[in-house]
Amino acid sequence: MYKIVSIPGDGIGPEVVAGAVAVLKQLSTKHGFEIVIEEHPFGGASYDLHGEMLTEKTLEACKQCDAVLLGAVGGPKWEKLPHEHKPEAALLNIRKELELFANLRPAKVYDALLEASSLKAEVIRGTDFLVFRELTGGIYFGQPRGYDDNRGWNTMVYDRYEVERIARLAFEAAQKRDKKVISIDKANVLEVSQFWRNVVHEVHKDYPDVELSDMYVDNAAMQIVRNPKQFDVIVTSNLFGDILSDIAGMITGSLGMLPSASIGKHHALYEPIHGSAPDIAGQGKANPIATIASVAMMFEYSFCMPDIATEIYQAIEATLASGLRTADIANPGELSVSTTEMTEAIVRHLGA
Repeated sequence: MYKIVSIPGDGIGPEVVAGAVAVLKQLSTKHGFEIVIEEHPFGGASYDLHGEMLTEKTLEACKQCDAVLLGAVGGPKWEKLPHEHKPEAALLNIRKELELFANLRPAKVYDALLEASSLKAEVIRGTDFLVFRELTGGIYFGQPRGYDDNRGWNTMVYDRYEVERIARLAFEAAQKRDKKVISIDKANVLEVSQFWRNVVHEVHKDYPDVELSDMYVDNAAMQIVRNPKQFDVIVTSNLFGDILSDIAGMITGSLGMLPSASIGKHHALYEPIHGSAPDIAGQGKANPIATIASVAMMFEYSFCMPDIATEIYQAIEATLASGLRTADIANPGELSVSTTEMTEAIVRHLGA
């Protein structure tokens, strides 16, 4: 039995999570294993109910389950709250509380969607790389931080163990792929990046079968859109990974296509990388594929069932090949399907 905590969150979160839950139920029926899904509020939805973005009950449930499935958080309704009470702060807090130090973001181009990208098909065809973003350190958590009327300040800091553990995960993943890691930093300007580079190279000594190279973050941003196929595994800091993985999203044609996994020593959380998109919430326009692909990552990394992960990816590919498109990946003038219709098609392919 697998126990999953579902936290749909805000905006389109409940819609895309419903799609992922439908896939989980189909897989449970098909393969004969039991999945228990327990839903909890989070973010703005939790604030409206309980006056806080992350309740102790939700956090404790996340600590006691096998995997967490998250939709999206935030929206204009809660933007005027103090910074420490905003939904995004709750997201940082749950990552910290669950010690989710590694964020995995794949950038995979489906052949059926080559024309959906703003880049030329010949540039992106065959792109399939994985970004390892350090998630609980760096400038988002460094102290001191703050601002007044005349200054704002943040601190980018890393401890050795934080760099070592994310580097090891990246090298281990590369051993199962094309055995290439590119570490991305800004070592020509930032001392913390030089420290990052030094530690990554020390860890690399334990993985002699993996090729390691370094790249400055500004060059990496250019290279991802110039020649994305050169990348296999990327490892980088919290801030740089946040930016680069969103750039990678445009290679696939839409952020609605990109899943993610946030992994720690004892816990894991799976979520699409897109936001809550309040402008389309409740309209059935959201793309559920990123959240459904996040379930595939759940089976691969938490449940150690890579064959089922492959089933999900193949069902997505087959659905796209059949011509179905949600609004975000449809060509101009092309008819699009709803969130529910896309989900139902993927479930049918899984059943087949």
